[in-house]
Amino acid sequence: MKFFQRYAVPEAAQQMSNWDLFATWLGANANNGTWYIGGVIAACGLVTASSLLIVTGCCAYLLLMCVSLAGYQTKLPTMTLMRGAFGIRGSIIPSLINIVQFIGWTAVNTYIAALSVSYIFQELFHWSKNQHWGIIIGIIIMSILHLLSISLGERSVRLIERFGMILVTIFVIWESIVVLKMVPFSDLLVWRPSGHFRLPSGIAIDSLAAFNLAWVTAAADFSRYARHQKAATWASFWGANLGLIWFALMGIIATIASAILLGKFDPNNSDPSTVAAQLGLGVLALIVIMLTSTTANAVNLMAAGSAATNIFSKLPLKPALWIVTIAAAVVTFIPVYVTTFLETFKWFLDAIGMFLGPEVAIFLVDYFLIHHSHYAIDEFDQPTGPYWYFHGWHLPALGSWILGVGIYLGLKQVAGINQTVGATFITILITAAIYYAWRSWTVSRISRAE
Repeated sequence: MKFFQRYAVPEAAQQMSNWDLFATWLGANANNGTWYIGGVIAACGLVTASSLLIVTGCCAYLLLMCVSLAGYQTKLPTMTLMRGAFGIRGSIIPSLINIVQFIGWTAVNTYIAALSVSYIFQELFHWSKNQHWGIIIGIIIMSILHLLSISLGERSVRLIERFGMILVTIFVIWESIVVLKMVPFSDLLVWRPSGHFRLPSGIAIDSLAAFNLAWVTAAADFSRYARHQKAATWASFWGANLGLIWFALMGIIATIASAILLGKFDPNNSDPSTVAAQLGLGVLALIVIMLTSTTANAVNLMAAGSAATNIFSKLPLKPALWIVTIAAAVVTFIPVYVTTFLETFKWFLDAIGMFLGPEVAIFLVDYFLIHHSHYAIDEFDQPTGPYWYFHGWHLPALGSWILGVGIYLGLKQVAGINQTVGATFITILITAAIYYAWRSWTVSRISRAE
């Protein structure tokens, strides 16, 4: 059986409408991790943080539109498409990174939801705030919910996003009213953290970019199910942006309001569970936070599972989803015993940020500029085909990727970059130029030799 027939989504399965794709990406970003990233960049102040949020989101999700378009055109998931740019064997590397990062994002959302469980147990059973049992039980409960959420694969994701979006809408409107009753908007506008807590704009941009680019590498996993091109592109773009701006802005406002009411700002306590507890929003708010974790993690787990099937071609999607869900549950215990959640979160963003920008740049240049939106998909598993390159590895792509990571790390050492525009988007542009030049030179050299 040909590769396309085995791996591409059949026409009958392309049932995701504009609304489905919009809801999927809205629900993907309307979650605990998005709130938390908002709480972290609140250290820039409300005006700066919200401005950076909008600009960075639009830039990153234009890239998501492009990857979504590739998924719609080819009917293949993102990591399978990486075979065209990185080689049949080379695609294993971005696939491994995707598995790690989406297991990590699942762990982030699970940990925050587990904090909600912990606070509920404190209320019901008067447990100590320092007692780990609440978080441990919360991780177990949330992991079971996640296993249920992905039990039907893509259909589960679609149903959960529709249901979760309603809950998120109610929660955000309710919390907005509560927060603005407690703290005047004028006080939110003028608040600034003390000097050592202030966050430079460039570092905030890099944190937001790492957060947003994670979704870019999963875009085709869902757009391949789209009925129409607009659903794959514009519906995805607006859904992702609205979810990001909506929930991260709520995280910014709630974190600043909590800092004003308590008289201190502690970014370690900017997660939605802690802020909701500090603002006295009650058990219902904590339960909603738990449930919204499943809306994002259904997407996270689907992306990790799809990446696993690119590495292990005989592994069906559903068993892959179960494996990555269990792995995510194990990873969630790391901040319980090893370090603070904020330190773990920042390290995680830095680690994935340096890889994802160059990876996305290389794929988009290869698909749209080098191959003009056309891969010979049935050659994707042929060791004698055009995507075998050098023993299955495409050296120009891998070399450009390594250079891109090095450029990112170098730019992060420049104080002016950290204070202003950040390293991520500059790295994307430079990596794209390097790969295009290298690939064009390689093609022209081969043509001359022939």
